[in-house]
Amino acid sequence: MKIIRSLTAMTAWSEQLKREGVRIGFAPTMGALHDGHRALIRAARLQCDALVVSIFVNPTQFGPNEDLAKYPRPLSQDRAICKKEGVDVCFEPTVKAMYPSGFQALVALPAIARRWEGEVRPHHFSGVATVVTKLFGIVRPQIALFGQKDFQQSALVRQLVKDLNLGVEIVVHPTVREADGLARSSRNIYLSPDDRIRAATLYKSLQTGAEAIRRGVTDGVSIQKTMLQAIRGEPAMTIDYLSVCDPSTLEPLFSVRSRVVLLGAVRLGSVRLIDNLLVTTPRRVT
Repeated sequence: MKIIRSLTAMTAWSEQLKREGVRIGFAPTMGALHDGHRALIRAARLQCDALVVSIFVNPTQFGPNEDLAKYPRPLSQDRAICKKEGVDVCFEPTVKAMYPSGFQALVALPAIARRWEGEVRPHHFSGVATVVTKLFGIVRPQIALFGQKDFQQSALVRQLVKDLNLGVEIVVHPTVREADGLARSSRNIYLSPDDRIRAATLYKSLQTGAEAIRRGVTDGVSIQKTMLQAIRGEPAMTIDYLSVCDPSTLEPLFSVRSRVVLLGAVRLGSVRLIDNLLVTTPRRVT
């Protein structure tokens, strides 16, 4: 496995392989790799000839009071995981290289990024859009994989690729969960033992919404209230949002007709958790 830090060296490596007809896959990460990342890397490995995994804690997607300074950075462990999973290149650019003195460009956000995470974390998606666009330009993959846990992020990236003609196929891999349903996340290590038990309530609340839809409930407000009721049974949990949305636009749905995505974000102490469920409504006989 090669370790590349230079932006120009990364691009040169990719361009050389592409001239040889090699299909390059890419999995962008911020490191602190866990089993969810392993699953993503394995899925990517099956869909390309050469695989690049980036490890870059992107400062521009953190707000002023967020956890940039304490975000976990177990680089040796991350490299070992990448090597074991057959990654060809571990791309590890520095902040100075990615954002040199005089850097000014920002990618304007589409409407799909303005609600939900976009409202709660106003700096976040601008940083995501900019760094993903830069990484695609540096790595130049034909295919890139993202995790479904960050559903809105994946939707944003799809829109960027479409609008800016970036020429990258985007594949979204299903969320990998703990035995109790908690979505795997690098931030789960911050949870206290008691909060770790409580954390599964978010997934359970989304499940109650999904069950209501499968029973035939179509009113979006009623489905949302069902999810809220499940969360309110856990007083230590603060709700940022629980919503019933169109999976393509992420606009809230007042009437559920076909596929929907249930989005949720909560806080447990200093830890913020996000999750989602895609649900297909039952077909009705007329």
